[in-house]
Amino acid sequence: MRYTLIPPIHRAGLPFIGAFALATAVLAAIAAPLGWLGAVLTLWCAWFFRDPERVTPIRDGLIISPADGVVRLIDRVAPPAELEMGTEPRWRVCVFMNALNVHVNRSPAGGTVARLVYRAGKFIDASLDKASEDNERLAIRLVLGDDRDLACVQIAGFIARRILCETAEGQTLAAGQRYGMIRFGSRLDVYLPEGVEPLVAEGQTAIAGETVIADAASSESRREGRLS
Repeated sequence: MRYTLIPPIHRAGLPFIGAFALATAVLAAIAAPLGWLGAVLTLWCAWFFRDPERVTPIRDGLIISPADGVVRLIDRVAPPAELEMGTEPRWRVCVFMNALNVHVNRSPAGGTVARLVYRAGKFIDASLDKASEDNERLAIRLVLGDDRDLACVQIAGFIARRILCETAEGQTLAAGQRYGMIRFGSRLDVYLPEGVEPLVAEGQTAIAGETVIADAASSESRREGRLS
């Protein structure tokens, strides 16, 4: 793995960075202080769209966090109806991304995208539980190598109003593979395979492509966390 001081930039951010740079040039022509302000905002925009490399554990059964952020909620609910995964409750792990997190989303496991559904909705605070039902979202059903499945749902938020998904039905994804992003915040919900329990705790920090949130090959029960 190559470690760099300046991480790569996701291509979705290039138009925004270009627009900020152009605005900075115009502001600098008007007044130097405005130019410096524009330069700072341009650097922030480039930082927001950073896309660092990650080292993904690849043992069979491991389910990895699809997003950087904080595990805000763990509960048992049925997957989104549009994915046609049944009505039985499953463990759900919700990772909330703030404006400072890396926003590139990665596949939580290796498998085939069996279903991909976009649903329009509201833009309420993504940290609220009802956001999973009311907000704009894009959900994928991923069939794993053992024929079990999981759901991964990108949910827009109050500020985040653009979901990008760079995969399609029928495509095979590797664990940790980049498949989309949400601009300017929001959250990812992972509905684990039936019978699989989460190995993270609420309040824990997750790293996309690296943090193991569950193990489909293990019978280990749900882990609890302690603030320390």
